[in-house]
Amino acid sequence: MIVCPNCNHQNPEGATQCEACYTPLPSTTSCPNCGATVQTDASFCGQCGFHLNVGANMDKGEKSGSNSTPEIPDLVSPEPLVEPIPMAMNTQVPDPASNPISSDDAESTTAMPATVVNPALNSEAFQPQNLDLETLPLPLPTVGNLGVSQEESSQNVTSPSIPEADLENPPPPSVPNRGSAQTQLQVISAQLLHMQTNTTIELPQHISVIHMGKPNDKIPPDIDVSGFPDSDIVSRIHADIRVEGDTYYIEDVGSSNGTYVNHTSLAPGNRHRLRTGDRISLGKGDKVTFLFQSS
Repeated sequence: MIVCPNCNHQNPEGATQCEACYTPLPSTTSCPNCGATVQTDASFCGQCGFHLNVGANMDKGEKSGSNSTPEIPDLVSPEPLVEPIPMAMNTQVPDPASNPISSDDAESTTAMPATVVNPALNSEAFQPQNLDLETLPLPLPTVGNLGVSQEESSQNVTSPSIPEADLENPPPPSVPNRGSAQTQLQVISAQLLHMQTNTTIELPQHISVIHMGKPNDKIPPDIDVSGFPDSDIVSRIHADIRVEGDTYYIEDVGSSNGTYVNHTSLAPGNRHRLRTGDRISLGKGDKVTFLFQSS
């Protein structure tokens, strides 16, 4: 049976395509060891485990050995492209006695001297000599070779002259001009003036939120108004003054009798920017009143 690699359908032996999905089936052959059907691209037999590649190589060797060696035909010599010129064997050599050298030729031949090479000198010229480099003295450069005179060298060696400080008459110390304006840090301070008692309360400078009210267990007041007359209308946690740089804001934090700025009620949660001369009233009736001042 041939199993289809696409749908695993078992097809009969000798089928070229799958009966179920019509996929071309791989070609098969028989195992040379046990005769079982195996695919042509398989390396081992699925029945006996025989190495199919070894068997294929053996079959190829047997086939190659059985083939006879082809006969090689005789090579045909190519025709020569150029015919050789026959050499004459009876060529006569001219006699030097019959053809004497002319005087001009003799002078040209005698003008060139012969070069005689002495083999002993030639061998010694190419043999390296054993030179002792440590014993060879090194030449020292002289002043004349360098082109520098003794006067110029003495001028270069001398150190540059340093002017002597006048210690007897030192320069007078510089006196700062007192009339010039000096930079000073200007700190803005703010205070509240109690209108009923004419009492001034300085606002803390290092607190961003200043609580106004009376003593309580939750938020202790920074400005305690319990000692002023008619303070019973002021809540324990009445209002806050917030400091943002050089700007002051007042905000009602849910008091019972309200907070008024310049006789205008301030809604809880809303804040008002304070300016010099603003009138702040804690509670109704303008009984506990402060005047905001800044300098």
